[in-house]
Amino acid sequence: MTDLQIRPASENEFAAVINWAADEGWNPGLDDLGVFHQTDPDGFLMGWKNDKPVSCISVVRYGKTHGFLGFYIVHPDWRGSGFGISTWNAGMAHLKGRIVGLDGVVEQQQNYARSGFQFAGTNIRFTGVPERNVPSLEHSDIRPVEHIDKFDILNYQKPFFPAERDDFIARWVRPSTLGALPPSRQSLAAFEDGKLTGFGTIRTCRNGYKIGPLFADDDRTGAALFRSLCMIVPQDAEVSLDVPEGNQAAMDLARSAGLQPVFQTARMWKGDKPDPQTRRTFGLASFELG
Repeated sequence: MTDLQIRPASENEFAAVINWAADEGWNPGLDDLGVFHQTDPDGFLMGWKNDKPVSCISVVRYGKTHGFLGFYIVHPDWRGSGFGISTWNAGMAHLKGRIVGLDGVVEQQQNYARSGFQFAGTNIRFTGVPERNVPSLEHSDIRPVEHIDKFDILNYQKPFFPAERDDFIARWVRPSTLGALPPSRQSLAAFEDGKLTGFGTIRTCRNGYKIGPLFADDDRTGAALFRSLCMIVPQDAEVSLDVPEGNQAAMDLARSAGLQPVFQTARMWKGDKPDPQTRRTFGLASFELG
């Protein structure tokens, strides 16, 4: 295995990993890669054997104290080769001394626990075509985020993640066109008496759309944002929402809209477990970057 070379990948090189993730059924967003890679260009590692990519991991640094791990994949042709653990070790070295989070698929959770990660909660992906005949809860002030001060959004989201990640969120919620209309990523914010009370993003994926994050002060606002985001996409489009199991109102919201559970992960942390703000989290931003 000494001929395995592990190094940071360029955005173009890591595009191959996005295809691997799609093959695994992870259904990445069409413009996720650019947003992801800019967050920490040195944190997207790939393993190469004879100049061919065989493994990958993302180990994104947030602030000075935290990191988040994702995209841990070995190409099917090279599983069982030992390349996975070598890539894992290189990734963890990139995050040495930091508190590290991840969203672990069921079959890998015991392995992560052996590496010192502790369970913090289950997340469930709900997917389906949202029912349009269910009336939205009334909410008089929901606006596109491009019409509001971005610092309102950045300040609002701070309690939902234990480290500074303003640059990531600023890019994540920004509309993106990829040279086509409508935008592949759109975000809405809710206000009550002039105060920001929640926001959410919906983005185009390989199959259908994903909503995330979806943060709100209360159930009414979370439901109104969810319904409004669903109204942006075509009527027959499939939508996914990644819901913390601890937020029963969000679980009920997904089911009431006709979405069904299709996939789950465990949020795990190595180091101090943060307050997840589960009661106000109706949808996670990303299983890959937290």
